[in-house]
Amino acid sequence: MRVPARLTGGAPVLVTTDAAGGVWRYALTLSAGLAERGQGVVLAVMGPAATTAQVQAAQRPGVRVVQTGLPLDWAAPDPAALAHASERLAALAALTGAGTVHLHAPALVGAAAWPVPVVAVTHSCVATWWDAVRGGVPPVEMQWRIDATAAGLRRAQLVIAPTVAHAADTVRLYGRLRIAVVHNGSVPAAVSAVREPSILTAGRLWDEGKGVAWLDRAAPQAGVPVRAAGPVQEPVQEPVQEPVQGPVQGPVGGTASFAHVQLLGTLDPDTMAHAYAQASVFASLPAYEPFGLAVLEAAQAGCALVLRDIPSARELWDGAALFVNSEPGLLPALHTALRYSGSLGAKAQIHAARYTADAMVDGTLALHRALVS
Repeated sequence: MRVPARLTGGAPVLVTTDAAGGVWRYALTLSAGLAERGQGVVLAVMGPAATTAQVQAAQRPGVRVVQTGLPLDWAAPDPAALAHASERLAALAALTGAGTVHLHAPALVGAAAWPVPVVAVTHSCVATWWDAVRGGVPPVEMQWRIDATAAGLRRAQLVIAPTVAHAADTVRLYGRLRIAVVHNGSVPAAVSAVREPSILTAGRLWDEGKGVAWLDRAAPQAGVPVRAAGPVQEPVQEPVQEPVQGPVQGPVGGTASFAHVQLLGTLDPDTMAHAYAQASVFASLPAYEPFGLAVLEAAQAGCALVLRDIPSARELWDGAALFVNSEPGLLPALHTALRYSGSLGAKAQIHAARYTADAMVDGTLALHRALVS
């Protein structure tokens, strides 16, 4: 992998990221905010490479992008490949003169000899997903990934969770940890569109834990277009450097099909922002969602929110959304949200103002500075 020259103005933070989905948007927001505060960033992209457009969006004074070609934690085929990725990242931290490391997955900590303090963010994990979505004991083939996450959570100098609810689940399943909560934040998109009576959802549609099947079954009686943005098949990790050989399937193996929801596919940020601005209602119905960045983006755009009543959603949106406890309750909630979308959307938008990018960046930077001081 290509290593950038050492950044000026002090030791940078090495931030790892996936080039897709919410983790990418989180990493972009964090990196931009750190750079604005004079903190250099080395943004290490793992898994399939970021596109030219993504790299251009990420690059700014103080931020350097490194395409590592290393496998993502959930796509590494075996413990040896994951250990190799950890060692390469530790070497990158040393070569770039990083002052701290900010890993997007605890399993990446590994047994590597990190030269500086490591912060690991638990955006999600296999064990907490399995516990919420399927319950019971995870299959044997997933256990090594769970063990790698457990080891990383223990070795990291600090763990960050995006909600108190997810922090509690993580501690319940993995044991006592040094864990802090920093809510995600986002910069509202400057997009305007003609609002139309419609319902939107977004995310990894292939993930059974997202609850999109509820929305699909309700769609014929909704009375308005129901649209879904996002992929319907779990991505395949592209071949990367040794020791990984050939394509690697993700750990869940998800694929989904829907009979009534209009599938929009994976949208670029501008098109997604327009979709939020156009929809009157945003529905998010997961059994498992540590934060839900799409809900925040929809609320910032003024959508009325219909959410599944899970602890993280209550923590973030109580008083600013309609909550449903079961599939039979979904259709009445959708009709209510459509009828009062103007007032409910305004309430959600006001509530969303508490989850700012500045608050997320300041909270994260304070934790990094505490580690090195």
